[in-house]
Amino acid sequence: MLGWLLLAAVLGYALIRIFSGYPRPPASTRVLAPREVAFLEAAALATFPPGGAIPASGSEADLPAYTDRWLQVLHPRMRWLMRSLFFLLEHATLFFPAPRPRGFRRFSSLAPQQQAAVLEGWRTSRLFPRRIVFESLRAILTMGYFSHPPVLRQLGLAPREIETPVCEADLLYPPVGCGPEAIAYGLSDLTPPSDGTPLQRDAPVHPAYAGSGS
Repeated sequence: MLGWLLLAAVLGYALIRIFSGYPRPPASTRVLAPREVAFLEAAALATFPPGGAIPASGSEADLPAYTDRWLQVLHPRMRWLMRSLFFLLEHATLFFPAPRPRGFRRFSSLAPQQQAAVLEGWRTSRLFPRRIVFESLRAILTMGYFSHPPVLRQLGLAPREIETPVCEADLLYPPVGCGPEAIAYGLSDLTPPSDGTPLQRDAPVHPAYAGSGS
């Protein structure tokens, strides 16, 4: 009887730890669960805190939204692997706790300093598998962070606005993945070819990457 009570207590704790207490994710989230959104928000802020060389923090870059869009187009097996990675790092504090106090809490519930210490522990671990896990997470967060328009503008890598001429090929071939009905040009839309002037470094940024938002 005592064994069953102990098992029930452990199971109850596991269910509470895994599923309860997470805030509702944004309505635009289609793949990520609330617990995964909370983990990614915490990991992003711990990896790219405010006040760094690039003003935008990981929180401002909205890495959960980037990851959610990515997961929607991934192969199911890769999607499962990524979500397993998030689950592992969220709850691995049971075995690799953060500095006190209450270092055994799930990753997203830790204080920012504790979260940074946990990730540093994974990065510098003597165990090769732990370092690989950290590198996998960092790759995901880094790709999302450096796709954020303010970050690209700060680095001078934001795409520039380019006026492309309409040539005869545009009248024959639809956009990639579309049928002939998607061809939007006719003979009257043809324009003179480019004069060959190189794109200047101070050319206007593409409208999708301009401004202060994402």
